[in-house]
Amino acid sequence: MDRPETRPIPPEELGALAQATMRLAKFPMLATSDGAQPRVRPVSPVRTDGFVVYVANLRMYHKTAEIAANSRVELCYLDEGHNQVRITGTAEVLTDSALLQSIWDANPLLRQYLGSITNPALIVYRIVPVHVRYMKEWALEYHEVPL
Repeated sequence: MDRPETRPIPPEELGALAQATMRLAKFPMLATSDGAQPRVRPVSPVRTDGFVVYVANLRMYHKTAEIAANSRVELCYLDEGHNQVRITGTAEVLTDSALLQSIWDANPLLRQYLGSITNPALIVYRIVPVHVRYMKEWALEYHEVPL
């Protein structure tokens, strides 16, 4: 199989290309660290603002302890065309009550499973990007997306 041809991507197009890939990807993969062992799992973002991604979690999940010990994470989105977006950043517990209420109101699945926004099992992480990279198909060349 030949490597796909790469063409220069104008920097002003990178943000739109990356966000289109994020919309098309069903479930991004979240990478965390479990001590020296990397762990990766699919997640369903409950909100996305540009490249800031919000992920709901239950306190009993193993990733809760992993993120508490090391908040550096990475999300990887891969669409059907093999375009890829990698968001490297930090996960912080969302404490903004108005934003949390907005996320709660927009997500019937959260309401169905957790019953109340005050359910102590609920944590919402805000993943704040430090780097965003985009790769077209299997071109093997990442492009830094301006933040």
